[in-house]
Amino acid sequence: MTRFEGKVAIVTGSSSGIGRATALLFAQEGAKVTITGRNTERLEETRQHILKSGVPEDHVLSVVADLAKDEDQDKLINETIYTFGHIDILVNNAGTAFVDAHGRVGLDQDVSDYDKVMQINLRSVVTLTQKAKEHLIKTRGEIVNVSSVAGGQQAMPDMLYYAMSKSALDQFTRSTSIALIAHGVRVNSVSPGAVITGIDEAMGMPAGSFEKMAKFWESKKECLPNGRVGQPDDIANIIAFLADRKLSSYIIGQTIVADGGSSLVMGMHAHDMMEILKQQQ
Repeated sequence: MTRFEGKVAIVTGSSSGIGRATALLFAQEGAKVTITGRNTERLEETRQHILKSGVPEDHVLSVVADLAKDEDQDKLINETIYTFGHIDILVNNAGTAFVDAHGRVGLDQDVSDYDKVMQINLRSVVTLTQKAKEHLIKTRGEIVNVSSVAGGQQAMPDMLYYAMSKSALDQFTRSTSIALIAHGVRVNSVSPGAVITGIDEAMGMPAGSFEKMAKFWESKKECLPNGRVGQPDDIANIIAFLADRKLSSYIIGQTIVADGGSSLVMGMHAHDMMEILKQQQ
């Protein structure tokens, strides 16, 4: 028996990247999965990936939806209940960032970009969680939010709005975990660092931009101490761990950071202190 057999999972933002890898993993582990995203073609690619792995067709529900719209959220919940009968796992993975069309970053970006980022990265998570709450209480289910190390203690001057949304999401995770554990529902999150997901094109950057940055980061130990950029499977495995009550039942309201050590490194750590001392002698 596979670990998620009999479970039903909704994975938002599953048309690519972390969401696609997570939906595939859950389905391979026996869950019935609702995949959702705005891009019909990419969502169908995800469905085909899952089916080609040997998952039965009736274990996959594809719902094209824009989570910024309340009516699309209702459709996502209602179609999942109609098709599968219940919801055990909600993975709030959908997220976005924007590159200003005029090349502006941080505080210089128009506040309309702030509104769009907050709409997807935070408000949609809040409202979808509200809509799924009653169903998750019935199954004593699991919620896993996908945050980011951008929401941590370090400054993110170029990605200000994105970082703000993820900081708020972390607080949402902590606070809802206490409110919902009283009903048997666990809430946790994962904070990825640099991961190849295809978000660069979704942000409006030229194709391959993120890969170029990744090669630079991998060559600099002050950027990536472990020397490699993450892959979607790295994060999907953590999401599955947090959704598996047998393995993580005592973890409540926590965020697992998966960033190759990036958030632990200060500038001084990027250099060999003993070599510096030798040079001073």
